[in-house]
Amino acid sequence: MPANDKGFVVNDEARTKLKNWYEVFRGHVMSPTTERTLETRHGRTHVTSAGPEDAPPIVMLHGAMATSAHVLCEAGPLVKRYRVHAIDVLGQSYMSEERRLSLKDATYAEWLSDVFDGLGLKSATVFGISWGGFVALRGLAKLSERIERLVLLVPAGVVNGSAWTGFSKVAWPMMMYRMFPSDERLKRFFMALFTTWDDDWARYLADSMKLMKTDLRVPPLFGPSDVASFDKPVLVIGAEQDASFPGAALVARAKELFPHAETELLLGAKHGLSMTFEACAALADRVSRFIDGPS
Repeated sequence: MPANDKGFVVNDEARTKLKNWYEVFRGHVMSPTTERTLETRHGRTHVTSAGPEDAPPIVMLHGAMATSAHVLCEAGPLVKRYRVHAIDVLGQSYMSEERRLSLKDATYAEWLSDVFDGLGLKSATVFGISWGGFVALRGLAKLSERIERLVLLVPAGVVNGSAWTGFSKVAWPMMMYRMFPSDERLKRFFMALFTTWDDDWARYLADSMKLMKTDLRVPPLFGPSDVASFDKPVLVIGAEQDASFPGAALVARAKELFPHAETELLLGAKHGLSMTFEACAALADRVSRFIDGPS
């Protein structure tokens, strides 16, 4: 799909239905939320924030076909201790301007720099998940001095899995569900991606696959020279059974990119981590210990 393609939600009725899903997930956030829209050089950007206004800031970047509300749910108890600004990533969220950005240049870095400016942030921790991890890594080109710590959870742009595994375990079940939708096929597709069943996430994905045009571009991989200027603390978390970015390979290559990085492999986890309270609390605790650790 070409960069700058506008309008990836199929119609206005679909957009309304998807925005209702945003409200469902926002209702699950463990803290009151506020919303704002920022003007950036690459398009209007929606932000949902939660947590004490005077707490240390975290900028969170969600994965493909999700929203700021989804990622704030994943943040779990982090919103009790930090001011978390969840950004609706251009090109992936219908809450921001529906515009695809280039994956091959500094466009995403420029966009993220504008987001920092719009939020009035001199510096912050950046927490990128999946596609958002790629965006966070791209942001180092413009923000290496303003990113205090970098957290990457199952990030794109570090390693790719087997094309056959991705097709057979994820793409094929998704195609079958789209052509012949049923609860059984939805469960098969969902459980190929997620560690545990979550009804809201499953029904959301069922709708988003029908109501949004999927971005099929594969983010390019970063090399050591692309990130060499960033010498601040990094935490990279992989999922052992991730079909897209296999966890063991991910954490091994993360060490090549960031020799000083902390890494962790979540045993038994798939690309979509468990959304149970216990799992979100455990992830929040691990990220909190990293953020509060030595510089």
